[in-house]
Amino acid sequence: MRVAMVTREWPPDIYGGAGVHIANLVEHLRELTEVDVHCFGSPRTDATAQSVPSYLEGANPALQTLGVDVGIAASISSEADIVHSHTWYANLAGHITSLLHGVPHVLTGHSLEPHRPWKREQLQGGYEVSSWVERTSYRDCDAVIAVSHGMRTDILDAYPEVDPTKVHVVHNGINTQTYSPDSSTAALEKHGISTDEPYAIFVGRITRQKGLVHLLRAARSFDPSINLVLCASSPDTPEIAEETARAIEILRTERREGSVTWIEEQVDRSSLIQLLTHALVFTCPSIYEPLGIVNLEAMACETAVVASSVGGIPEVVENGVTGTLVSYDPDDPAAFETAFASAVNDLVSDPSKAADFGRRGRERAVEHFGWDAIAEQTMNVYRWAIANQGRYRG
Repeated sequence: MRVAMVTREWPPDIYGGAGVHIANLVEHLRELTEVDVHCFGSPRTDATAQSVPSYLEGANPALQTLGVDVGIAASISSEADIVHSHTWYANLAGHITSLLHGVPHVLTGHSLEPHRPWKREQLQGGYEVSSWVERTSYRDCDAVIAVSHGMRTDILDAYPEVDPTKVHVVHNGINTQTYSPDSSTAALEKHGISTDEPYAIFVGRITRQKGLVHLLRAARSFDPSINLVLCASSPDTPEIAEETARAIEILRTERREGSVTWIEEQVDRSSLIQLLTHALVFTCPSIYEPLGIVNLEAMACETAVVASSVGGIPEVVENGVTGTLVSYDPDDPAAFETAFASAVNDLVSDPSKAADFGRRGRERAVEHFGWDAIAEQTMNVYRWAIANQGRYRG
C-alpha cells in the first residue's frame, strides 16, 4: 500500500499537536507501508513541499491555503493507493486527490472549525471558506479518524450528515522513549528558572482555544510559593498577542518579583522535556481540546496534570490518578478559574501527591498510548476505507 500523507506541518515547521502527531505517525507507518509526505512550506529532503502561489501573496490566508492544496494535489502521484489529510488546511488537497485519482480519502480530525469560532479574528471571511472545506471533506471522505471518543461525538454533532459508521477512533500517541524524565537543568538555567522553588508550567500557542487567559486569571490566586512558567508563543493575531502580554504584565505586578517567567519563543524538544520534568504541575486550561497531546507529553515526563475537563482530555488524564480535572462552563469562567487555582494549590500543598500523579501518569502513557499500536490501528482504517471506497460520496 502506498499512502500520500498530506499535512500543513512537517519538521522543522511544527507548531502544534497535529504536527507532532503526524511526524510520529509517519515514522511508525513507514515500518508497515510506503508513505509519501506532502506538506506546506519551503523545500524539504524528506517531503514534497508546496508554498503559497505568488499570485495569492497578500490574499486572505484561507485562499492561500486553497492555493497550496491545489499544488499538493497536482504533485501527488497517481500510484498512491490512499490519501490521508490532517486538519482543514490539508483536507481540500485530500478531497481533490481522491476525485482526481479515484483513491480513498481518509482524514484525521484534530479540531473542528465549528468549535473554533475565534478563528474569525484571524481569518475573517476566510473562516467561512475553511468551514466549507472542512464540512465538504468530512461529508465526502471515505473514512474519518477521530483522535478521541469525545472528538467523535463532536464530529457527529457538528456534521450530522456524516455517517457514523465511517468515523473511527484512533488516539494520539506519545513516544515515551523520547518523552521521559530528564534531570538535566540547562534549559532551566538558560531561562533563569530556579530549581529550588516549585513551578507550574503552561505549554501552548497563544490562541483562544488554549485558555491561557483563564490560567493568567487563576494564577492570581496561586499559592505565593509557586512560580509560573509560560511557554507561550505563536499568537493567532496581533490583538491576542497584545492582550496576552498585557495580562502577563498585570499578573507580574500582583505576584512577587521573578515568580512569572514567559518564554516567548518556541522551545526545542530537549528543552521542553527538561522544563516539563522539573515542574511540580503541568497546567492545561483549554476550552476546547480534541485530545491534548501536550498532556501526554507532561505525563510521560512524570509530571502531574491539572487540566480542564473538555473534549478528549478525560480520555488521557485520569482524574484523581494522574492529575486533576476541572469542569469548564463557558457561561461561568470565573468559577472555572477559581477551581483551577484550587486544584493547583492542592498539589502545591502536597508534593508527594503530585509526585504520585506523575509516576502514574507515565505508567498510563507507556501502557495506553504507544505509537506502534496506533500505526497498526491506522492501517486498519486504511484497509476499511479501501473496502468501502465511494460508499459515502455526496
